[in-house]
Amino acid sequence: MSSHAADPGFVATDFIIHGVTSSGRPFRPSDWADRLCGIMGRFQPDGAHRADMHLRYSPYVTPGFIEGVRSVLVDARIHQLEPLAYLFLRDFARDNDLRVIEACVLPATELAPA
Repeated sequence: MSSHAADPGFVATDFIIHGVTSSGRPFRPSDWADRLCGIMGRFQPDGAHRADMHLRYSPYVTPGFIEGVRSVLVDARIHQLEPLAYLFLRDFARDNDLRVIEACVLPATELAPA
């Protein structure tokens, strides 16, 4: 597990796991982002544990496309709900040599024009 887990000064931030390795190759399998978001589906803001959670994405971990590349958008609020889930996502990116973009992830409702 990541060494920053025990660091009292650690601050969780939003980030994007971009489906490209450091050598510029697309990450495989092609549905990796959907699979990763699927396993994170149980992390919901209200803590609900319904029978159909495996059919829903968490609002904190969602698939998307960045620059035409499959990506996973990670909202730092998942750290408040389950720090190990947040660290798992960071470690997944590192272990698979994927590009990580430190960025603010806004909910879709906040992205819509007023």
